[in-house]
Amino acid sequence: MKINKRLILSFVAPFMILMCLIGLIFRDKTKKIFYFPIGLMGIAIILERGVSRKLSRENILRKINSYKKINK
Repeated sequence: MKINKRLILSFVAPFMILMCLIGLIFRDKTKKIFYFPIGLMGIAIILERGVSRKLSRENILRKINSYKKINK
């Protein structure tokens, strides 16, 4: 059975956030700062996916509506 690469990549951002939280909880005070960029990148990836999905849906809907106007 083939493993879908998109399925694996969909778990990367939540794993990055989880790793950040674990690092912030269990590390020394001096090393906690190194986990902030990992968490921020995970959050940025999730937000970017949501925004791009919304924009692509709006674009598809706009194309459908323009096609309907042409055919009337």
